[in-house]
Amino acid sequence: MKGMGMMPESRRKPMSEINVVPYIDVMLVLLVIFMVTAPMLTQGVKVDLPQTSSDPIQADKDVEAIIVSVDSNGAYYVEVGDRGSDPMALEELQSEVAKILSQRSNSEILVRGDEQVRYGTVVRLMSALQMAGAANIGLITEAPLDKP
Repeated sequence: MKGMGMMPESRRKPMSEINVVPYIDVMLVLLVIFMVTAPMLTQGVKVDLPQTSSDPIQADKDVEAIIVSVDSNGAYYVEVGDRGSDPMALEELQSEVAKILSQRSNSEILVRGDEQVRYGTVVRLMSALQMAGAANIGLITEAPLDKP
């Protein structure tokens, strides 16, 4: 008869395997969450771009573009990468772009103007961007729907 409180005859070996099933479950739950929330993260300003048939601008992949938008109501927006802004006045936009250009002097500036915006609004925007320190300003357009 074995004594009470003594060690059993067969000793337990340390477990050398890791159970990965809980980690896989967590990974699948996170994957589903990201797949559902990713489409909701896209932001932007609704702008109806003028249509034209021009060659695309060859953008430098290493340089992040600063996109300045004007919507149909004449409100200005600044987008850097995937970070957008709230509507702002022209003077506020000028100081914001000047701050960005002081940190990233080689950034490209692209203007996206709604088709319904008056020409003078876009010209004033481009003038403000030049005063903020922009050397080159590009215009974003869409290709015409009825391409030959």
